Amino acid sequence: MSSFMYYLLPAVGGYTIVSLYLLKNPHILHKKKRTAFHCTHISHRGGSGERIESTMEAFTHAVEVGTEMLELDCHLTRDGHVIVSHDENLLRQTGLDANIADLNLEELPPYKEQLEVTFYTGHYSTGSDRKFVLLEDVFRKFPKMPVNIEVKEFNTELIEKVSGLVKKYDREDITVWASMESTIMKECCKVNSTMPYMFTVTRGIQLLLLYYTGLLPFVALGESFLQYYLPQIFNTTYIPEPGILRNRWVISLIQKLTLRKALLQHLKDRGIQIHLFVCNEERDIEAAFAAGATGVMTDYPTLLADYLRRHRQATRLTR
Repeated sequence: MSSFMYYLLPAVGGYTIVSLYLLKNPHILHKKKRTAFHCTHISHRGGSGERIESTMEAFTHAVEVGTEMLELDCHLTRDGHVIVSHDENLLRQTGLDANIADLNLEELPPYKEQLEVTFYTGHYSTGSDRKFVLLEDVFRKFPKMPVNIEVKEFNTELIEKVSGLVKKYDREDITVWASMESTIMKECCKVNSTMPYMFTVTRGIQLLLLYYTGLLPFVALGESFLQYYLPQIFNTTYIPEPGILRNRWVISLIQKLTLRKALLQHLKDRGIQIHLFVCNEERDIEAAFAAGATGVMTDYPTLLADYLRRHRQATRLTR
């Protein structure tokens, strides 16, 4: 046993030293990613706290106040139109218990006159525009604006149509594939491999395992964006369904495990942007940037724009 330890301890020590050195100097093994844009201000569903979510009015307002990226979700109507909508079922948004896939474009009802902000319980948004918008119309109106498109369902036709629109409007370098599911993300990248993409939940867990085992500096990463919840928003601005995320000790543990400055700095040094969401209070915005986020996603684009104007120098340092 003593002879075994004689060889094991130097090997483990050497591995640890090399891993830590490469963690701080990733350029030795990896070429830094160069995305076509860098965004600090991201509007969640177009800024669903200040206008009805995912409407053209919301997107226009967010752009006018200075957002640098629009976040949205897409679904396919029965007659094949790519619609911007967070939900597939329309009950929460319109009061009609029907799926978008079962309706033609002209059959879509208007949004409710006011909607509760998902990540800010008890707060509501209103607006004069209550019409569902086509993804193509968003691309046409904002040709230079980066857009983060989350695909929530494994639907090859939807993915192919989104990719087709991205190519049609020549915006592959400023449109990001987003999905929580790895199977969906694989299909997105298969259909269009030139678009940058984010870490899925499974890939995020793998990322943490690589970091804590010291393997991360040696592994190539295809993703250009890491997007995940700022842990402290649970049980404050966002109250999930009864379950483990209602426990403040669990939230504290998640925060300690995920918001590791060395990990986030390593990713930034490799050119990977880090977006924390959904930050709807100034204390959450401040906490996200303090943790090392390169960008913050919010339902309140005016709030975030005001914060960034007042803290311009500090936010520059997170890049």
